[in-house]
Amino acid sequence: MVNDDVILRKIGKLKEYVYELRRSKDITWEKYQKDIRARAFVERYIHIAIQNVFDIANHIISYQGWKEPDTYREYFSVLAENGVLPDEKLSDFQNMASFRNMLVHHYEKVDNEVVFAIFKNRLGDFDLFCEFILE
Repeated sequence: MVNDDVILRKIGKLKEYVYELRRSKDITWEKYQKDIRARAFVERYIHIAIQNVFDIANHIISYQGWKEPDTYREYFSVLAENGVLPDEKLSDFQNMASFRNMLVHHYEKVDNEVVFAIFKNRLGDFDLFCEFILE
């Protein structure tokens, strides 16, 4: 059986990071552009939220003995193939992996408009992920 305590703890941390991002909704585009601390906060909290998503996915996939993903994008494919995530949301979740890779590997070329748009418009994807995992 999947260790529910591990999953619940990781979901709790994920919700905490998303809460802090939402609590910082006063960060405007103007502030985001000018304030390196605001940019660093938003980037880092989105990054660690996504890492928590991967940790949760990895725990479930490993326990179930499902196909081991070769890439972060494949974590979501494996979850969808096994009925954890709906196919219609697959590309949204796979975009998280692409975004994470851009933050981690191409940090010198981060597109601030993309990061800010995710900060303002895509935090609900984390909520959906938690809902699907807890079903």
